[in-house]
Amino acid sequence: MILLILLFILLGGALLSWIAASRSVLLSRWVALGALLADLVIILQIWIAHPAAGTQWIYSYRTSWIPHFGISLHFSMDGLSLLMLVLTFFLGALAVLISWKEINTRVGFYHFNLLFVLAGITGVFLTMDLFLFYFFWEMMLIPMYFLIGIWGHENREYAANKFFIFTQAGGLLMLLSILALYFIHAANANVYTFDYFDLLHTPMQQSTARWLMLGFLVAFLVKLPAVPFHTWLPDAHTEAPTAGSVILAGLLLKTGAYGILRFVIPLFPEASQYYANLCMLLGVIGILYGGMLAYAQTDLKRLIAYTSVSHMGFVLLGAFSFNELAYQGVVVQMIAHGISTGALFIIAGTLYERIHTRNILQMGGLWAGVPMMGSAAMIFVMASLGLPGLGNFVAEFLILIGSWQASRWLTVFATIGLVVATAYSLRIMQKVFFGSYTREEQLPDLNKRELLVVVSLVIVILLLGLYPQPVLNTSQKTEQKTAYVVR
Repeated sequence: MILLILLFILLGGALLSWIAASRSVLLSRWVALGALLADLVIILQIWIAHPAAGTQWIYSYRTSWIPHFGISLHFSMDGLSLLMLVLTFFLGALAVLISWKEINTRVGFYHFNLLFVLAGITGVFLTMDLFLFYFFWEMMLIPMYFLIGIWGHENREYAANKFFIFTQAGGLLMLLSILALYFIHAANANVYTFDYFDLLHTPMQQSTARWLMLGFLVAFLVKLPAVPFHTWLPDAHTEAPTAGSVILAGLLLKTGAYGILRFVIPLFPEASQYYANLCMLLGVIGILYGGMLAYAQTDLKRLIAYTSVSHMGFVLLGAFSFNELAYQGVVVQMIAHGISTGALFIIAGTLYERIHTRNILQMGGLWAGVPMMGSAAMIFVMASLGLPGLGNFVAEFLILIGSWQASRWLTVFATIGLVVATAYSLRIMQKVFFGSYTREEQLPDLNKRELLVVVSLVIVILLLGLYPQPVLNTSQKTEQKTAYVVR
């Protein structure tokens, strides 16, 4: 029942936070923060108790929900799920903290949507029933639409609608593939079920498997996002509130990567091999194209958004390399990207609160006025370009070693992406924090709440870079299990 408790704490906290806002805005904030900290404590205790959780399904809960259609409440947790949930609750708690002063309208409804989207993400990482998976996949969509559309910036309605249309279209393709898989399995086994483990070895023609795999893959590529399905992301990031950008970059994008690792490759092993080179090529294109677009931006949030396209290209490259090193690099990249890019969005948000612009051409020399913010930005910019000692370096190094075994030419071009990353990362520091200070007013540096958030992220990205072994141990056997299915 521990898996259901994790979900109920978020859903209950969402409702209580909304109700509490009618009495006290401060109480609403504390309820939301308390729910996420409670889940974080529980998941950390599970991690401590199961440091090599990837070797088995450590928790599983299954009960019939709609037996007539073969739908069950089936939740399971292994090493991959465990790591993703640690990231979810950690970034969720920081998202509430960073919204403490930024959000002052409809505070209760804001926290309701924030916790509701986190509940949807939690469900995606836990569910082993494909109908339930689609339910949670769509459940993430509505609250994020509201977060962007209500509390976003000038063009928030356009960005929210674009986000909704792209992700909904991809989700509908996945639904068609799920239904087709459901009926194909029933035709073979005479049993109607959406259960992941029952559908895992469904016999079908190779051509059919390839079409069904594409339905799943497109949905996950849109959410990842991969070129050419990436165009919703810069608009959504630019217009979203700071916490919305953190959730988008740190967690929603990871559901696409998780879907590829958990569903696409195990359910369709032959089709995954068939499309592997194409998927790796899309990943490399994303690395280079996203990096070049990032360098060309003048809007700070839009620049950081395009870095996500580049970094998630490494995830796509590693996922379809089909070896242990690449897989573990993908898992570390999912975590490191969530931390480093989430931190950059937090810094961009705190800057916007102070100077009311995102245009980097109107900034410059800010380090002198806000040295703590500048130091934090330097750390996360260095993480973004892959500096040794920080989490992103470990991830990209493992992915490139793994992809070298699958395709040497694609690995060479992916490595060029690290040079592009250096260019756009240094441009952030040069335009925003270096140069001469031209503003008349004195800017306040990070306050205690913001410092708590930033220091927490710095500690995690350093730990991930200097001692990634706990993460590698937790995910290791999960990779072997997935690789076994592929081979």
